[in-house]
Amino acid sequence: MKPAVWQRLDGWARRLAPFLSALLLLFVGTLPIRVPYLGPVAPDFAIMVAFYWAVHRPAAMPAWAVFLLGMASDMLGGSPFGVGVLVLLVAYWTTRSQRRHFIGRPFWIVWWGFSTVSAVAMILAWIVVCLLAVRFVDPTPALFSYLVGLGFYPLVSQFFTGAQRVADGRA
Repeated sequence: MKPAVWQRLDGWARRLAPFLSALLLLFVGTLPIRVPYLGPVAPDFAIMVAFYWAVHRPAAMPAWAVFLLGMASDMLGGSPFGVGVLVLLVAYWTTRSQRRHFIGRPFWIVWWGFSTVSAVAMILAWIVVCLLAVRFVDPTPALFSYLVGLGFYPLVSQFFTGAQRVADGRA
């Protein structure tokens, strides 16, 4: 017996909830909101997305979805095309290979893991941009973006925890 149309739509919505919530977060991150003393510096929500789902539910955010988010991040963020994709996939696969160290651990350990992966991702992105530009690029914006991202990660984690509950049908 075939499930009702509404049941199938519900199933698709639950499976797409992590990706769609991540895409929504990327769009929100590009809104022109000016923060005093920070200017245009914004957290790298794409790294948060890749890290969170690689730790908590890799099947809900497969590598092809991370690739698409990297492309969207490059298009929305104005970085050289491909840098976001490369950095996100490296961060995603690195995190996924180390996820056993984060599962069932206190939040501060997961946050420390994010801070490490995010730092390496920012450094990698900065190096690639310098190589593509064939000159030294000021790392200050990347450093501030990293620091702001550390502050935003707990909020983003709570947002995705809610999305995970929706995907599981617990909300």
